[in-house]
Amino acid sequence: MPDYQSGFGNSFESEALPGALPIGRNSPQQCAYGLYAEQLSGTPFTAPRAANKRSWLYRIRPSVAHWGDFTAVPAELWRSAPDDAPPVPIAQMRWNPLPLPDPTIGDTTFVTGVRTITTGGDVATRSGFACSIYSITSSMVDAYFYNGDAEMLFVLEHNNIRFCTEFGIIDAEPCEIVVIPRGVKMRVEVPDGPARGYLCENYGGSFTLPERGPVGANCLANARDFRTPAAAYEDREVPSTMYVKWGGTLWQADVAQSPLDVVAWHGNYAPYKYDMRRFSPVGPLLFDHADPSIFTVLTSPSETPGTANVDFVCFPERWMVAEDTFRPPWYHMNVMSEFMGLVHGVYDAKPNGFVPGGVSLHNCMTPHGPDANAFHAASTEDLRPVKQENTLAFMFETRFSQKVTSYAANLPQRQQDYADCWSGLVKRFDPDNP
Repeated sequence: MPDYQSGFGNSFESEALPGALPIGRNSPQQCAYGLYAEQLSGTPFTAPRAANKRSWLYRIRPSVAHWGDFTAVPAELWRSAPDDAPPVPIAQMRWNPLPLPDPTIGDTTFVTGVRTITTGGDVATRSGFACSIYSITSSMVDAYFYNGDAEMLFVLEHNNIRFCTEFGIIDAEPCEIVVIPRGVKMRVEVPDGPARGYLCENYGGSFTLPERGPVGANCLANARDFRTPAAAYEDREVPSTMYVKWGGTLWQADVAQSPLDVVAWHGNYAPYKYDMRRFSPVGPLLFDHADPSIFTVLTSPSETPGTANVDFVCFPERWMVAEDTFRPPWYHMNVMSEFMGLVHGVYDAKPNGFVPGGVSLHNCMTPHGPDANAFHAASTEDLRPVKQENTLAFMFETRFSQKVTSYAANLPQRQQDYADCWSGLVKRFDPDNP
């Protein structure tokens, strides 16, 4: 059995024991090995065939047997939209990386290690998002989690993570992303020590590949590079804890066994990972600077065509060849809001002050663009072909204004002097010198 299956949006099948997967039917009167059949639906039953997301799971116990008496528990600094934080004055914002928690003062697992930076929309209406930083020092032990509010997109920045899910195991490293659909149970482990990265909770429609339009059939993110795990199950009778994020609240219950007990599954609603180093960028070959939408990896569509609930965009290594062109991103104001992070290297529009693990926020109709140093360099450089190397940045772009949490607004890592990076943009206009 392969460790992963390749493709995006395909209907897969996988079994950890021979014959566990029924042939020709979804819910036989008696499943092999005494298993239970259970359907996990990520869309309404009547969604169009092309958009319908569901998988059949064949498990040791149905999910109702992994259900306990739930009580609300503090979510610490993990927030959902709408957040009740007071408004922060409109401004361009940037943060230095958050330090990893001190392991000597206690364990920080995934459940306790999420720090929300911005939110938008409303979790109750399944519209919007939350953008967070996760910082983890310890693996979850006899503890499990699922998100009933959102699909989760992880961007790994520092160290590896193992996602033990109902569908199988996903091992991921920095430069990779992992998407865990709404409702999928998992345990998060840090096999190689403390880990940090970015997390987008998508309340809206599931992430999908964007249309390529005139680009045609190839380039950008190719479906074959998305990898879904093969079935792997746990048969463990151990007192455990189940955490559920639902309705913007974190809930906890005691369960008597591991819920990761799926022996076989088939369908198109499953977790997956993608290596951003496999993204095949396209760009201008003669002059001008294309819109950043050409770097879209995944999109969560809204009811308005062409307007995303959330877009996930990456900026990988690439050649810059356009002539008579200002090559970095230009100055702009955008109806969309931009949450950016840096996985490694240097971002060309912000060579100073924006470092791996950091965050920048440029909200709806907030002007931004290259800092003064980047502008002067790009305006005078020799426009020979140049490869941008050792760089990987990304952006969560959304139609919603992003509200900054109180935690993020008051962090010591927030760069209060961020706007000074544009102070060197002096008046250059001379009507007598065309």
